Order: sequence, then structure tokens, then C-alpha cells
Amino acid sequence: MGDEAESTTPEVSGEERKVTLTRPFRVKLRGSVLVLLRLPNRRDVRGAIHQLSVTGGVVHLEKPLDEKIEVQMIFHLKGATIREKAQMLFPMWATQGWMQPFRFVKLTDASRETLDAHLKSIIGETAKGAASGA
Repeated sequence: MGDEAESTTPEVSGEERKVTLTRPFRVKLRGSVLVLLRLPNRRDVRGAIHQLSVTGGVVHLEKPLDEKIEVQMIFHLKGATIREKAQMLFPMWATQGWMQPFRFVKLTDASRETLDAHLKSIIGETAKGAASGA
């Protein structure tokens, strides 16, 4: 439904539509991947990744972090350890804790490719599980 609304908006130029259509896909992990957030003061905060893409995602935290703070995110995904800097965005209250979006900053090409491959692998496993369960 959301794509239909975007594609029928007359004010969107061809270049803007191209950017919208090439936005990276997101994988809903629903907290199945734990993450360690290393703050600038070297304190560590634990959380769970709710949603992830090669540009950022949403992490579930007990207490929100300050907006625009840069942290080092460390997490394991399909046997690979991802250790990259991210900027925290505006948090949203959830039933049990906070959902806080983030975006990766200065993501290396190697990390981007690794993350992309592992996210596509997760999507493939989900599709296979859904097909065999039907």
C-alpha cells in the first residue's frame, strides 16, 4: 500500500523516485540479535536489534541513549562480527523499554558487503522456512 502512495504522488521527480526505489531492504530480526553499544565514555550498553539494513536499523534498549550520540555497535550476524560506528536517532517508547533507530556512519565497504550478504542469507532462510511450512 505504501508503494502505491509513493508512485502516484505527482510532486516526486524522477530522481527522487529513483532514490526511494533503491532504498536498502530491511530485515526484521525482532530482537534475535544481541548488540553491545560502546559509548564515547567507554561505558557499554546492551540491547537487541529489532530491524537492520546496510544503512542502519532499530535497536531495543532498556533506557534510551541521547539523540545524535555516536556509539560503536558490536554484534554477531551469521558467524560474522560487525563492529561499526553508528549515530543514535530519536528514541520511541515501547511497551517494555525503548525502540531507538540508528544509522551507520562511515561504514566500510567490506562491512557493508558482509552485512548485505548476511542479511540476504537471513531473508533466504525465512523464505525457505515459510515455503516448507505452507
